[in-house]
Amino acid sequence: MVTFGYKLCSEEHTPRELVRFGRAAEERGFGFAMISDHFHPWVDAQGQSPFAWSVLGALAEATTTLELGTGVTCPTVRFHPALVAQASATIAELAPGRFSLGLGTGENLNEHIFGDAWPGVATRRSMLREAVEVVRALWSGAWIDHRGEHFRVDRARLYTAPQEPPPILIAASGQRAAEMAGEIGNGLIGLAPDHELVTTFDGAGGSGYPRYAEITVCWGEDERAARETAATRWPNAGIPGELSAELSLPRHFEQAAGALTVDQLTEKIPCGPDVETHVETIKAYLDAGFDHIWFHQIGPAQEEFLTAYAEDILPKVA
Repeated sequence: MVTFGYKLCSEEHTPRELVRFGRAAEERGFGFAMISDHFHPWVDAQGQSPFAWSVLGALAEATTTLELGTGVTCPTVRFHPALVAQASATIAELAPGRFSLGLGTGENLNEHIFGDAWPGVATRRSMLREAVEVVRALWSGAWIDHRGEHFRVDRARLYTAPQEPPPILIAASGQRAAEMAGEIGNGLIGLAPDHELVTTFDGAGGSGYPRYAEITVCWGEDERAARETAATRWPNAGIPGELSAELSLPRHFEQAAGALTVDQLTEKIPCGPDVETHVETIKAYLDAGFDHIWFHQIGPAQEEFLTAYAEDILPKVA
């Protein structure tokens, strides 16, 4: 069975808008919503960066059936894993049975703000593995002393521990990360219709767990206008390779995207009103093995997108 969700894009929308859009997604039948956890937007044109955990608390009260999750939080540099354990335990209590903790290795864009060194990718994976261990230990409600390679926890206990620990979803864009997701996670998060990623996750212990994926789109009545919106508001989608994890400021992303045309920046983004264009993109993710797919609509036309997808697009792939 496939479940469709909605992206609460904290880089583009105010806290009140995010709560309103989450409620609208629930009303239109979307099963879950994932919020991005950023300190900075990718580029200045996006314009926002509210604290994701405050918005999740508001959404827990504003919705009743919509499942909520972080897509994703980095529990290693900007946040100590003990704080992520406490924040996630609180949301799990506010929205019992409908919260998932999505975790990833992060981006320099958000994690450099305290002046800490930005580790290499292998170290970041090791930090994430240890962070998950710390989070789960604290969720138990027991007193914890932890002396690890990367983190220390000194005589800490979560007095508001989750009655049922929420699933931990691990974001992966490569094979090593997918293998780690299978070893330590309760689900996979992917960003591309990569069947090998899913196969690696399954083979490493993830078989039977959900496979989540995010698809970025720009639905609109005019394709060219939608492409212009996507290129202006979300040019980071066109930046290749490892740059997205390594660049440290919004202006760096603007500079990297500046050499690309609108069509190059939006090459991988379904834009405009053509139903089949959106359907074919979704089918590629379904064929790759993902069973929880959420959609990030670029730009201001959020409620129009929700209606179009609920009425015209998702019924063709449900």
